[in-house]
Amino acid sequence: MGLRINFKCNTFVKSLFMSKKVVGIAMGGHSSEREISLKSGNTVYQVLRQSRWNCFKIIVDKNHWTVLDQQENKFLLNQKDFTFKIDEKIIHFDVVFNAIHGEPGEDGQLAKSLDQLQIPHTSCSQKIAALTFNKRDFLKKVKEWHIPIAKSFDFDLGDLLDIDTIEKKVGIPCFVKPNRSGSSYGIVKVYEKKALKNAVNSALKEDDQLIIESALVGTEISVGSYVLNGKVIILPITEIISENDFFDFDAKYNGKSEEITPARINEISIIKVHATIKKLYHQLGLKGVCRSEFIIVNSIPHLLEVNTVPGFTDASLIPQQLSAAGIKLTDFFELLLTEAMKKPLI
Repeated sequence: MGLRINFKCNTFVKSLFMSKKVVGIAMGGHSSEREISLKSGNTVYQVLRQSRWNCFKIIVDKNHWTVLDQQENKFLLNQKDFTFKIDEKIIHFDVVFNAIHGEPGEDGQLAKSLDQLQIPHTSCSQKIAALTFNKRDFLKKVKEWHIPIAKSFDFDLGDLLDIDTIEKKVGIPCFVKPNRSGSSYGIVKVYEKKALKNAVNSALKEDDQLIIESALVGTEISVGSYVLNGKVIILPITEIISENDFFDFDAKYNGKSEEITPARINEISIIKVHATIKKLYHQLGLKGVCRSEFIIVNSIPHLLEVNTVPGFTDASLIPQQLSAAGIKLTDFFELLLTEAMKKPLI
């Protein structure tokens, strides 16, 4: 069945264009994280729809992108100029809230298109998004800045699996991770050498590039951060205690973990975490809200990754940290949009 497009527009919707900025909330995408992204995007939409912004959902699929208004009317999005029509009136977005986890939002594809069209958006540039989305490249870069990370080994589809070499480099137990994926999709913890082959085959179903990391033993934390008037603001840190072997998809989204905010870590660790996050923002030119993951070993935070399009579902950590900081979601989302419209366009 083909896509049904409704071009009917009521008087209320027309009047909104006279006084409110038009914001598109991009969600969906075409990765394993699509459903999580739709939940995040809907959270943003529901919070902002009653605000001073004229909000539309931008539903991103592999073959077509559509726009939904508050009455769930559908309009085709012209991806060449990022406009859509209502009653033959061409509507332009003043700003786009990027809530797409995975491709094409978190890897920089969306940012590239919007930057070329000079449309402000809430995420970082295409170059930085592409770097942070690629775990291997990103961790190699931060290592140059003397930020502690786990030992790792790169593996690509078609490579010879040399189990002895991997064990010598990263040790056992270790983690086998897809290189370009989020929400813990495809991650396998390996406890014995004989299990490594199956773990690699499993992770290759998610991505043809893998990173195999040593299993750090310590306290796992997650911390959100954002930029306000050029200053990096760091939210209360969350300590993660998983009921499973690690903070996997089940632990993240199905309640199989205890999340303690603020984290029960010492002041030395907090200072080091804050310093690392500020260094990352300044060295990379990060924009908007990000979430950084660490394992603290002997008071030393080891960076796991930086997520430049963090989740906003009921199970997500950023909303929990905002609540602990006494910041309302409405105020926070409006701040991100306002900051996005102030930042220099490429």
